[in-house]
Amino acid sequence: MTLLKICLLLFVVFYLLPIGISAARYRLDGTGAGWRTADRSSIGVLPPASRQPGAVVRVFAAQTVRWRGVVAVHCWIVLKPAGAARYSRYDYTAWGEPIRLNGFEPDGRWFGRAPELVFAADGEAAEALIPRMQAAIRDYAWQKEGDYRAWPGPNSNTFVAAVLDKVPEVNVALPPTAIGKDYPYDGRWLRLAPSGTGFRLSLGGYLGLTVAWVEGIEINILGGVAGLDLRRPAVKLPGLGRLGLRGPDGPATPLLDSPAGG
Repeated sequence: MTLLKICLLLFVVFYLLPIGISAARYRLDGTGAGWRTADRSSIGVLPPASRQPGAVVRVFAAQTVRWRGVVAVHCWIVLKPAGAARYSRYDYTAWGEPIRLNGFEPDGRWFGRAPELVFAADGEAAEALIPRMQAAIRDYAWQKEGDYRAWPGPNSNTFVAAVLDKVPEVNVALPPTAIGKDYPYDGRWLRLAPSGTGFRLSLGGYLGLTVAWVEGIEINILGGVAGLDLRRPAVKLPGLGRLGLRGPDGPATPLLDSPAGG
C-alpha cells in the first residue's frame, strides 16, 4: 500500500468516519430543531452568587447550534471575585460586539444543550487567577464588530483559549471539539501550548500540531482535531470528542484547590 493510500485511509478512519457518526447522532436526537426558542435556562450547578461569598472561576462547553453542532462546541468563561454580587459570564459571539457580557445565565443551556464543566476553581485559587483572566479579556485583540469568524477563527473557543493562555498553571485542555481553539490569535504560528507543557504549531488554524503533556498529541486538519491523550489514556476524534478515561481536565473537573486538582 502506498503512502498516499495509507494517509487517505487514516483520514477516513480518524476524521470522516467520526464526523459521519456525529452527524447521524445529531440528526437522530433533533438537536437542530427549534433553536430560536430553545431552552437557555440554568442547569443549577452554580448556586446564587449571594450564597457563594468566595471567588469562583468556571469554564463551560456545550454543543453549539445548527449544523455546527455536528462538529463543534461553544466555550465560555464565568468569573466572580470574592464578595461580588453576581457572576460575570463572558462569551465571544457573532453578533454585536464580539465579547458579550452576561448575555446568558452563567451555567445556562446553550440553545437547549446542557453545558459540561471544563475547569473549576474556588476560593483563594480562583482569586489568584481572576485578575490575569480579566486582563486577558480586556486586552484580547479581536474585539471589534466583524472580528468574529466561525471558522477557522477567531471564534468563541479562540477567545477562551487566549484567556487560558495567561493562566497556564490551571493545566486544562479545551475539548478537541472546541474548533477554533488552535487559531493563532496573536499571529504566532509556533508557541507554547496553552498549558505551557509543550508546543503548538498552527498554520492559520487550518492545519496544526500540538504536542504537550496536558493536551497530548493533537493533529488539526481544517479545524478538526484527532489525537491521543497519553497522561489520561484517551483518543480524541472530530465530532465525537474525547473518548477514554476522565480526569481533572474532563467534564467532571475538580476544584483547583482540592487535593485532586491540577
